Amino acid sequence: MGLRKKSAKNPPMLSQEFILQNHADLVSCVGMFFVLGLMFEGTADVSIVFLTLQHGVVVPADEEPEGTKTLYHYGVKDLATVFFYMLVTIILHATIQEYVLDKISRRMQFTKAKQNKCNESGQFSAFYLVSCIWGTFILISEDCLSDPALLWRAQGHNMMTFQMKFFYISQLAYWFHGFPELYFQKIKKQDIPSQLIYIGVHLFHIAGAYLLYLNHLGLLLLVLHYLVELLSHLCALVYFSDEKYQKGVSLWTFVFILGRLVTLIVSVVTVGLHLAGSPGRSTDAISGNVNVLAAKIAVLSSSCSIQAYITWTLITVRLQRWVEDANLQASCVKKRRSRSSRKGTENGVEATQRADALPKRKEKSS
Repeated sequence: MGLRKKSAKNPPMLSQEFILQNHADLVSCVGMFFVLGLMFEGTADVSIVFLTLQHGVVVPADEEPEGTKTLYHYGVKDLATVFFYMLVTIILHATIQEYVLDKISRRMQFTKAKQNKCNESGQFSAFYLVSCIWGTFILISEDCLSDPALLWRAQGHNMMTFQMKFFYISQLAYWFHGFPELYFQKIKKQDIPSQLIYIGVHLFHIAGAYLLYLNHLGLLLLVLHYLVELLSHLCALVYFSDEKYQKGVSLWTFVFILGRLVTLIVSVVTVGLHLAGSPGRSTDAISGNVNVLAAKIAVLSSSCSIQAYITWTLITVRLQRWVEDANLQASCVKKRRSRSSRKGTENGVEATQRADALPKRKEKSS
Protein backbone atom coordinates (compact mmCIF):
# COMPACT_ATOMS: atom_id res chain seq x y z
CA MET A 1 0.00 0.00 0.00
CA GLY A 2 1.12 3.54 -0.66
CA LEU A 3 2.36 5.64 2.25
CA ARG A 4 3.04 2.50 4.29
CA LYS A 5 6.26 1.75 6.08
CA LYS A 6 8.74 0.25 3.72
CA SER A 7 10.05 -3.22 4.39
CA ALA A 8 13.70 -3.86 5.19
CA LYS A 9 14.29 -5.26 1.72
CA ASN A 10 13.34 -2.70 -0.91
CA PRO A 11 11.87 -4.14 -4.13
CA PRO A 12 13.54 -3.35 -7.49
CA MET A 13 12.75 0.02 -9.01
CA LEU A 14 9.54 0.10 -11.12
CA SER A 15 8.81 -3.55 -10.33
CA GLN A 16 5.26 -4.64 -9.61
CA GLU A 17 5.89 -4.82 -5.87
CA PHE A 18 7.51 -1.38 -5.93
CA ILE A 19 4.48 0.14 -7.68
CA LEU A 20 2.06 -1.53 -5.26
CA GLN A 21 3.97 -0.32 -2.19
CA ASN A 22 4.48 3.23 -3.45
CA HIS A 23 1.50 3.82 -5.73
CA ALA A 24 0.19 6.73 -3.64
CA ASP A 25 3.58 8.47 -3.81
CA LEU A 26 3.74 7.94 -7.57
CA VAL A 27 0.21 9.27 -8.04
CA SER A 28 1.10 12.28 -5.87
CA CYS A 29 3.98 13.09 -8.20
CA VAL A 30 1.64 12.97 -11.21
CA GLY A 31 -0.82 15.27 -9.47
CA MET A 32 1.94 17.72 -8.58
CA PHE A 33 2.73 18.20 -12.28
CA PHE A 34 -0.75 19.65 -12.80
CA VAL A 35 -0.44 21.88 -9.72
CA LEU A 36 3.02 23.14 -10.71
CA GLY A 37 1.68 23.88 -14.17
CA LEU A 38 -0.24 26.82 -12.68
CA MET A 39 3.06 28.57 -11.96
CA PHE A 40 4.00 28.98 -15.63
CA GLU A 41 2.12 31.06 -18.14
CA GLY A 42 2.51 28.57 -20.96
CA THR A 43 0.98 25.65 -19.03
CA ALA A 44 -1.46 27.47 -16.75
CA ASP A 45 -4.35 27.24 -19.21
CA VAL A 46 -3.90 23.47 -19.49
CA SER A 47 -3.58 22.93 -15.74
CA ILE A 48 -6.71 24.93 -15.00
CA VAL A 49 -8.74 22.49 -17.11
CA PHE A 50 -7.71 19.66 -14.75
CA LEU A 51 -7.98 21.53 -11.44
CA THR A 52 -11.13 23.66 -11.76
CA LEU A 53 -14.68 23.16 -13.01
CA GLN A 54 -15.18 23.96 -16.68
CA HIS A 55 -18.09 25.00 -18.92
CA GLY A 56 -19.24 27.83 -16.67
CA VAL A 57 -21.69 30.49 -17.86
CA VAL A 58 -22.41 33.84 -16.20
CA VAL A 59 -26.17 34.45 -15.88
CA PRO A 60 -28.22 37.13 -14.10
CA ALA A 61 -28.92 36.36 -10.46
CA ASP A 62 -32.58 35.88 -9.57
CA GLU A 63 -32.30 37.38 -6.11
CA GLU A 64 -30.35 40.46 -7.30
CA PRO A 65 -31.62 42.24 -10.44
CA GLU A 66 -28.21 43.73 -11.24
CA GLY A 67 -26.12 40.85 -9.92
CA THR A 68 -24.73 37.81 -11.73
CA LYS A 69 -23.86 34.25 -10.83
CA THR A 70 -21.96 31.43 -12.50
CA LEU A 71 -23.75 28.23 -13.46
CA TYR A 72 -22.30 25.18 -15.16
CA HIS A 73 -23.23 22.61 -17.76
CA TYR A 74 -21.35 19.46 -18.75
CA GLY A 75 -18.83 19.06 -21.54
CA VAL A 76 -15.78 17.17 -22.77
CA LYS A 77 -13.41 19.08 -20.47
CA ASP A 78 -15.10 17.46 -17.48
CA LEU A 79 -13.16 14.28 -18.27
CA ALA A 80 -9.90 16.08 -17.43
CA THR A 81 -11.32 17.32 -14.13
CA VAL A 82 -12.58 13.84 -13.27
CA PHE A 83 -9.11 12.42 -14.01
CA PHE A 84 -7.34 14.84 -11.66
CA TYR A 85 -9.75 14.26 -8.78
CA MET A 86 -9.47 10.53 -9.39
CA LEU A 87 -5.76 10.93 -8.55
CA VAL A 88 -6.72 12.83 -5.40
CA THR A 89 -9.10 10.03 -4.43
CA ILE A 90 -6.36 7.40 -4.81
CA ILE A 91 -4.14 9.42 -2.45
CA LEU A 92 -6.94 9.81 0.11
CA HIS A 93 -7.71 6.09 -0.16
CA ALA A 94 -4.11 5.19 0.67
CA THR A 95 -3.97 7.75 3.50
CA ILE A 96 -7.07 6.33 5.21
CA GLN A 97 -5.70 2.83 4.74
CA GLU A 98 -2.32 3.66 6.26
CA TYR A 99 -3.23 5.88 9.19
CA VAL A 100 -6.61 4.46 10.21
CA LEU A 101 -7.49 0.99 8.95
CA ASP A 102 -4.05 -0.61 9.23
CA LYS A 103 -3.74 0.54 12.84
CA ILE A 104 -7.17 -0.87 13.66
CA SER A 105 -6.31 -4.20 12.03
CA ARG A 106 -3.05 -4.50 13.96
CA ARG A 107 -4.74 -3.67 17.24
CA MET A 108 -7.62 -6.11 16.69
CA GLN A 109 -5.27 -8.80 15.29
CA PHE A 110 -7.61 -9.73 12.45
CA THR A 111 -7.02 -12.70 10.20
CA LYS A 112 -6.18 -12.04 6.55
CA ALA A 113 -9.77 -12.59 5.41
CA LYS A 114 -11.22 -10.37 8.14
CA GLN A 115 -8.61 -7.72 7.47
CA ASN A 116 -9.61 -7.51 3.80
CA LYS A 117 -13.29 -7.22 4.72
CA CYS A 118 -12.52 -4.61 7.37
CA ASN A 119 -10.49 -2.55 4.90
CA GLU A 120 -13.29 -2.65 2.33
CA SER A 121 -16.00 -1.72 4.83
CA GLY A 122 -13.83 1.00 6.36
CA GLN A 123 -13.12 2.66 3.01
CA PHE A 124 -16.76 2.56 1.93
CA SER A 125 -17.96 3.82 5.33
CA ALA A 126 -15.76 6.91 5.08
CA PHE A 127 -16.91 7.65 1.53
CA TYR A 128 -20.61 7.07 2.22
CA LEU A 129 -20.53 9.19 5.38
CA VAL A 130 -18.95 12.18 3.61
CA SER A 131 -21.27 11.80 0.61
CA CYS A 132 -24.42 11.64 2.77
CA ILE A 133 -23.48 14.77 4.73
CA TRP A 134 -22.39 16.62 1.60
CA GLY A 135 -25.46 15.58 -0.41
CA THR A 136 -27.87 16.50 2.40
CA PHE A 137 -26.26 19.93 2.68
CA ILE A 138 -26.76 20.52 -1.07
CA LEU A 139 -30.40 19.40 -0.93
CA ILE A 140 -31.08 21.83 1.92
CA SER A 141 -29.15 24.75 0.44
CA GLU A 142 -30.91 24.44 -2.94
CA ASP A 143 -34.38 24.21 -1.34
CA CYS A 144 -34.95 20.74 -2.74
CA LEU A 145 -36.66 19.53 0.43
CA SER A 146 -38.96 22.56 0.66
CA ASP A 147 -39.76 22.44 -3.08
CA PRO A 148 -40.02 18.74 -4.08
CA ALA A 149 -40.92 19.74 -7.64
CA LEU A 150 -37.19 20.27 -8.25
CA LEU A 151 -36.83 16.49 -8.22
CA TRP A 152 -38.56 16.14 -11.58
CA ARG A 153 -38.56 19.66 -13.00
CA ALA A 154 -35.66 20.42 -15.33
CA GLN A 155 -34.37 23.97 -15.03
CA GLY A 156 -35.10 26.27 -17.94
CA HIS A 157 -31.43 27.02 -18.56
CA ASN A 158 -30.25 23.42 -17.99
CA MET A 159 -27.45 24.49 -15.68
CA MET A 160 -25.99 23.35 -12.38
CA THR A 161 -24.64 25.26 -9.43
CA PHE A 162 -20.98 24.98 -8.48
CA GLN A 163 -21.60 22.68 -5.52
CA MET A 164 -23.93 20.43 -7.53
CA LYS A 165 -21.47 19.95 -10.37
CA PHE A 166 -18.51 19.48 -8.03
CA PHE A 167 -20.47 16.80 -6.16
CA TYR A 168 -21.10 14.83 -9.36
CA ILE A 169 -17.50 15.29 -10.53
CA SER A 170 -16.28 13.95 -7.18
CA GLN A 171 -18.67 11.00 -7.36
CA LEU A 172 -17.49 10.06 -10.85
CA ALA A 173 -13.87 10.44 -9.75
CA TYR A 174 -14.39 8.15 -6.77
CA TRP A 175 -15.98 5.33 -8.72
CA PHE A 176 -13.45 5.62 -11.55
CA HIS A 177 -10.65 5.26 -9.01
CA GLY A 178 -12.05 1.81 -8.23
CA PHE A 179 -10.59 0.43 -11.47
CA PRO A 180 -6.89 1.02 -10.62
CA GLU A 181 -7.59 0.02 -7.02
CA LEU A 182 -8.41 -3.48 -8.25
CA TYR A 183 -4.73 -3.72 -9.21
CA PHE A 184 -3.33 -1.85 -6.22
CA GLN A 185 -5.31 -3.98 -3.73
CA LYS A 186 -4.41 -7.28 -5.44
CA ILE A 187 -8.03 -8.32 -5.83
CA LYS A 188 -8.47 -12.02 -6.59
CA LYS A 189 -9.37 -12.87 -10.17
CA GLN A 190 -12.61 -14.57 -9.17
CA ASP A 191 -13.73 -11.40 -7.35
CA ILE A 192 -12.92 -8.96 -10.17
CA PRO A 193 -16.13 -9.51 -12.25
CA SER A 194 -18.42 -8.73 -9.30
CA GLN A 195 -16.33 -5.66 -8.44
CA LEU A 196 -16.52 -4.43 -12.04
CA ILE A 197 -20.30 -4.83 -12.06
CA TYR A 198 -20.62 -2.97 -8.76
CA ILE A 199 -18.48 -0.07 -10.00
CA GLY A 200 -20.09 -0.02 -13.44
CA VAL A 201 -23.64 0.13 -12.08
CA HIS A 202 -22.80 3.17 -9.94
CA LEU A 203 -21.01 4.94 -12.79
CA PHE A 204 -23.91 4.29 -15.17
CA HIS A 205 -26.53 5.81 -12.88
CA ILE A 206 -24.43 8.74 -11.67
CA ALA A 207 -23.42 9.63 -15.23
CA GLY A 208 -27.03 9.21 -16.40
CA ALA A 209 -28.37 11.64 -13.80
CA TYR A 210 -25.53 14.05 -14.61
CA LEU A 211 -26.03 14.01 -18.39
CA LEU A 212 -29.85 14.12 -18.27
CA TYR A 213 -29.82 17.05 -15.81
CA LEU A 214 -31.70 14.95 -13.25
CA ASN A 215 -29.34 16.43 -10.69
CA HIS A 216 -31.71 16.82 -7.74
CA LEU A 217 -33.46 13.49 -8.23
CA GLY A 218 -30.14 11.69 -8.68
CA LEU A 219 -28.73 13.41 -5.61
CA LEU A 220 -31.68 12.38 -3.43
CA LEU A 221 -31.50 8.78 -4.63
CA LEU A 222 -27.75 8.71 -4.03
CA VAL A 223 -28.16 9.98 -0.47
CA LEU A 224 -30.79 7.31 0.25
CA HIS A 225 -28.65 4.62 -1.35
CA TYR A 226 -25.48 5.70 0.45
CA LEU A 227 -27.27 5.90 3.80
CA VAL A 228 -28.34 2.26 3.56
CA GLU A 229 -24.88 1.21 2.39
CA LEU A 230 -23.31 3.17 5.25
CA LEU A 231 -25.41 1.27 7.80
CA SER A 232 -24.45 -1.96 6.06
CA HIS A 233 -20.71 -1.39 6.35
CA LEU A 234 -20.95 -0.01 9.89
CA CYS A 235 -22.76 -3.20 10.93
CA ALA A 236 -20.02 -5.19 9.23
CA LEU A 237 -17.32 -3.30 11.15
CA VAL A 238 -19.11 -3.88 14.45
CA TYR A 239 -19.54 -7.57 13.62
CA PHE A 240 -15.84 -7.92 12.76
CA SER A 241 -14.87 -6.34 16.09
CA ASP A 242 -17.06 -8.80 18.03
CA GLU A 243 -19.05 -11.62 16.46
CA LYS A 244 -21.59 -11.63 19.27
CA TYR A 245 -23.36 -8.70 17.56
CA GLN A 246 -25.04 -11.01 15.06
CA LYS A 247 -28.47 -9.52 15.87
CA GLY A 248 -27.32 -6.16 14.53
CA VAL A 249 -26.58 -7.75 11.16
CA SER A 250 -30.06 -9.28 11.07
CA LEU A 251 -31.60 -5.89 11.91
CA TRP A 252 -29.61 -4.31 9.10
CA THR A 253 -31.20 -6.72 6.62
CA PHE A 254 -34.61 -5.25 7.41
CA VAL A 255 -33.28 -1.69 7.11
CA PHE A 256 -31.59 -2.61 3.83
CA ILE A 257 -34.80 -3.89 2.24
CA LEU A 258 -36.77 -0.91 3.59
CA GLY A 259 -34.23 1.50 2.09
CA ARG A 260 -34.47 -0.20 -1.30
CA LEU A 261 -38.25 0.03 -1.16
CA VAL A 262 -38.17 3.76 -0.35
CA THR A 263 -35.68 4.41 -3.15
CA LEU A 264 -37.85 2.52 -5.62
CA ILE A 265 -40.99 4.42 -4.55
CA VAL A 266 -39.25 7.79 -4.94
CA SER A 267 -38.02 6.79 -8.40
CA VAL A 268 -41.42 5.62 -9.61
CA VAL A 269 -43.32 8.60 -8.18
CA THR A 270 -41.00 11.29 -9.48
CA VAL A 271 -40.15 9.79 -12.85
CA GLY A 272 -43.22 7.69 -13.61
CA LEU A 273 -45.95 10.08 -12.43
CA HIS A 274 -44.62 13.63 -12.45
CA LEU A 275 -42.72 13.11 -15.70
CA ALA A 276 -45.79 11.44 -17.23
CA GLY A 277 -45.89 14.22 -19.78
CA SER A 278 -47.42 17.65 -20.09
CA PRO A 279 -48.62 18.78 -23.54
CA GLY A 280 -47.00 22.17 -23.15
CA ARG A 281 -43.51 20.80 -22.60
CA SER A 282 -40.88 20.41 -25.23
CA THR A 283 -39.91 16.88 -26.17
CA ASP A 284 -36.30 17.71 -26.90
CA ALA A 285 -34.14 15.27 -24.96
CA ILE A 286 -30.93 17.01 -25.99
CA SER A 287 -32.01 20.23 -24.25
CA GLY A 288 -32.24 18.35 -20.97
CA ASN A 289 -35.98 17.79 -20.84
CA VAL A 290 -36.43 14.17 -19.87
CA ASN A 291 -40.15 14.22 -20.61
CA VAL A 292 -39.61 11.79 -23.48
CA LEU A 293 -41.00 8.26 -23.53
CA ALA A 294 -37.60 6.69 -24.23
CA ALA A 295 -35.94 8.72 -21.49
CA LYS A 296 -38.69 7.88 -18.99
CA ILE A 297 -38.41 4.17 -19.73
CA ALA A 298 -34.60 4.31 -19.47
CA VAL A 299 -34.63 6.14 -16.14
CA LEU A 300 -37.29 3.89 -14.62
CA SER A 301 -35.66 0.71 -15.95
CA SER A 302 -32.22 1.65 -14.68
CA SER A 303 -33.54 2.66 -11.26
CA CYS A 304 -35.54 -0.56 -10.91
CA SER A 305 -32.71 -2.71 -12.24
CA ILE A 306 -30.14 -1.49 -9.71
CA GLN A 307 -32.57 -2.00 -6.83
CA ALA A 308 -33.39 -5.50 -8.09
CA TYR A 309 -29.69 -6.33 -8.55
CA ILE A 310 -28.69 -5.13 -5.08
CA THR A 311 -31.65 -6.86 -3.43
CA TRP A 312 -30.93 -10.11 -5.27
CA THR A 313 -27.29 -9.89 -4.18
CA LEU A 314 -28.41 -9.49 -0.57
CA ILE A 315 -30.78 -12.46 -0.78
CA THR A 316 -28.07 -14.61 -2.37
CA VAL A 317 -25.52 -13.70 0.31
CA ARG A 318 -27.99 -14.29 3.13
CA LEU A 319 -29.04 -17.69 1.75
CA GLN A 320 -25.41 -18.68 1.33
CA ARG A 321 -24.68 -17.70 4.93
CA TRP A 322 -27.70 -19.62 6.19
CA VAL A 323 -26.55 -22.74 4.35
CA GLU A 324 -23.03 -22.36 5.72
CA ASP A 325 -24.34 -21.84 9.27
CA ALA A 326 -26.62 -24.89 8.94
CA ASN A 327 -23.72 -27.04 7.75
CA LEU A 328 -21.52 -25.71 10.54
CA GLN A 329 -24.15 -26.47 13.17
CA ALA A 330 -24.65 -29.97 11.77
CA SER A 331 -20.92 -30.66 11.92
CA CYS A 332 -20.78 -29.35 15.50
CA VAL A 333 -23.63 -31.67 16.52
CA LYS A 334 -21.82 -34.65 14.99
CA LYS A 335 -18.63 -33.77 16.85
CA ARG A 336 -20.51 -33.51 20.14
CA ARG A 337 -22.16 -36.88 19.60
CA SER A 338 -18.84 -38.51 18.75
CA ARG A 339 -17.22 -37.01 21.84
CA SER A 340 -20.07 -38.17 24.10
CA SER A 341 -19.87 -41.69 22.69
CA ARG A 342 -16.11 -41.76 23.26
CA LYS A 343 -16.61 -40.92 26.91
CA GLY A 344 -18.66 -44.12 27.42
CA THR A 345 -16.17 -46.34 25.59
CA GLU A 346 -12.44 -46.54 25.52
CA ASN A 347 -10.73 -48.38 22.66
CA GLY A 348 -14.05 -50.00 21.78
CA VAL A 349 -14.58 -51.50 25.31
CA GLU A 350 -17.16 -50.12 27.70
CA ALA A 351 -15.62 -48.64 30.81
CA THR A 352 -17.81 -50.73 33.15
CA GLN A 353 -16.54 -53.99 31.55
CA ARG A 354 -12.86 -53.25 32.11
CA ALA A 355 -10.97 -55.22 34.77
CA ASP A 356 -9.65 -52.09 36.43
CA ALA A 357 -13.07 -50.42 36.46
CA LEU A 358 -14.38 -49.45 39.85
CA PRO A 359 -17.30 -51.58 41.06
CA LYS A 360 -20.70 -49.98 41.20
CA ARG A 361 -21.98 -49.04 44.59
CA LYS A 362 -24.85 -51.13 45.84
CA GLU A 363 -27.96 -49.26 46.68
CA LYS A 364 -28.93 -49.44 50.34
CA SER A 365 -32.17 -51.20 51.00
CA SER A 366 -34.58 -49.27 53.11
